[in-house]
Amino acid sequence: MKLAPHLHRLGNDLVACYLIDTSEGITLIDAGLPGHWRDLQRELRSLGKSVDDIRGLVLTHGDSDHIGFAERLRTNHGVPVFVHAADAVRTRTGEKPKVAIGPMRLGPALGFLGYSIRKNGLRPRYVGETTEIGDGDILDLPGSPVVVSMPGHSPGSVALHVPLADAVFVGDALTTRHVLTGRTGPQPAPFTDNPAQALTSLARIAELSASWVLPGHGTPWRTSPAEVSRMVQSASTSTHT
Repeated sequence: MKLAPHLHRLGNDLVACYLIDTSEGITLIDAGLPGHWRDLQRELRSLGKSVDDIRGLVLTHGDSDHIGFAERLRTNHGVPVFVHAADAVRTRTGEKPKVAIGPMRLGPALGFLGYSIRKNGLRPRYVGETTEIGDGDILDLPGSPVVVSMPGHSPGSVALHVPLADAVFVGDALTTRHVLTGRTGPQPAPFTDNPAQALTSLARIAELSASWVLPGHGTPWRTSPAEVSRMVQSASTSTHT
């Protein structure tokens, strides 16, 4: 689905990943669930491109609903997979701490589970080899993504700022659709390792210039990162009062 020049989304409001299309090739941001491989093929065909045009896949973090087709892309097509050093083990093994689930409504939670099952999300394939990235790195990939460390959801969560696409890709640093409650709008994401740290990290994107804030779950949000950060902070306060 084309959002804007250079900018495409795969998946939907439950689980999404993104494609940056340039004359130098394609950069992927996250890999969703394994079944999103077909979504990727359809989007590439619509662009007159193929997997051979993909220069790299950058993960916002290492959770199973973001690494989907990453290992398939790496082993079958030689595409490098980039992830923050602090999430490298999680990406390769799935090891992560147990966290409080928090609020939940049966309908939305079952919808998320059902979608995950349809997209083969219950059988994750971890990534055998990764290229580690860090805060402030400008990646030598189409669109020149800038890495912004956003610890909280996981130790190695990052946002990717891509000025060419006028976008900031935030992974699960925030969400615009809570997969367990169905609540919409910018808000803290569930399954977060350190919720307080995640809120503090929002300040790291607030000064970035972009018109799109793109989460791994929820509607693409077309406003400034500063406004989205403010909305998440407000939603967090209202949830706890």
